Amino acid sequence: MFFLVEKILHWRHCHEEKCPVHTFAYMNLLGDAVHNFIDGLVIAASFTVNIPLGIATTFAIILHEIPQEIGDFGVLIYGGMKKTKAVFLNFLTAVLAIGGGIFGYYLSIYVQNITLFLLPFAAGGFLYIAASDLIPEIRKEMDIKKSLINFGVIFLGLLAMYLLKFLG
Repeated sequence: MFFLVEKILHWRHCHEEKCPVHTFAYMNLLGDAVHNFIDGLVIAASFTVNIPLGIATTFAIILHEIPQEIGDFGVLIYGGMKKTKAVFLNFLTAVLAIGGGIFGYYLSIYVQNITLFLLPFAAGGFLYIAASDLIPEIRKEMDIKKSLINFGVIFLGLLAMYLLKFLG
């Protein structure tokens, strides 16, 4: 699905050899929009279980959204967007969490376990972006210091994900 969307964006967006905004920036926005919408669904679902769970889930999502949105902003800038456009589009994708929460509240009345289908879709989008665009870009880096920083940041991300499993 994401490969198809990327091809459509590439075919429609820019017909030059070097595009002012790389298609991975738009793919990141699409993946982030789906991800934030699903965050809203998850928050709504947790509040339908009980209020303390809803508050804890909301807090956990806020904590992961802050570094994620900063990273998304960096991806958009690296992809060629101007800062004001990147901030605005990043904000629009973040607002989808509210829409997801409202939609999720009403959807939870009619469809059970909807997040079991949407979460893998969002995760797949981010994996696709990383595997097809971001990792090939950082592989081009020849400066050893920058390469070590890239490796260190990737390692810290993996370590954080590993340690988070012990919080639950």
